[in-house]
Amino acid sequence: MERVGPATAFLCGMTMQAKAENLTAGADAARATQRRVRDVAELAVTYGLILLVIWTPRPMQRWLYLLAVGWVVASFSLPFAGWKELGFRVAGLRRSLWVVGAAAALAAAAVALAGHWHTLHAPHGAAEWVRSFAGYTVWSLVQQVLLQGYFLLRLERLLPGRAAAVIAAAGLFATAHLPNPILTPATLVWGLVACMVFVRWRNIYPLALAHAIFGICIAITVPGPVVRNMRVGLGYVRYHAPQPLHLSQSDQKVSTVAWVMAEAPTRR
Repeated sequence: MERVGPATAFLCGMTMQAKAENLTAGADAARATQRRVRDVAELAVTYGLILLVIWTPRPMQRWLYLLAVGWVVASFSLPFAGWKELGFRVAGLRRSLWVVGAAAALAAAAVALAGHWHTLHAPHGAAEWVRSFAGYTVWSLVQQVLLQGYFLLRLERLLPGRAAAVIAAAGLFATAHLPNPILTPATLVWGLVACMVFVRWRNIYPLALAHAIFGICIAITVPGPVVRNMRVGLGYVRYHAPQPLHLSQSDQKVSTVAWVMAEAPTRR
């Protein structure tokens, strides 16, 4: 039996290693392509369902809403990226709290101006505040999870650079608030800021709190007829007669319905 020299054995080993590396690289490339295809499909279907819910009248809207919620939950869960990946973590919390302070300062200035211009319509008493806005605060958290934990994370994998992902996510967020001329630019600015903060510190809690502050601020400082009672989509188009602002939990969902697809857009 012919003996294999050291040089030949070395070359054979290198060849086998190269083949193994090529197979691994090919498998990694296939998985990356599959992940990209899935990301594109999830973004397209989710955003399409959001727009359908916003622009569809009842009773069909309710069924689309349930379908959208089920789809989002399933695509979030299979596979589940983990709570830390979605921003539910302690790291980065302290360093990103400045966004809450900035939101509170801007809201205080807006409230002062609304008081001067006699457009302030805040609830009376602590119990009324809780009844009006406790649910909306939770709603704000859900929206930020969808904006950053769902859309932004997928766009980061698809687009070249985080700046492009931030701009795209903010654009989608604002577009979902059309044709409201107040909420659309407001959500564009907030979407850009929130996504940049998340990219830097990856913490969802300050963003949810700041979102709640901004939303409540608009609800109590801008007259209902001016902002069409915080409607978007078909609800905004169908708004006709001026109505007094009704501070209910369901109505507060309208102001930021874009990422949670509630039936509220056509409700008021």
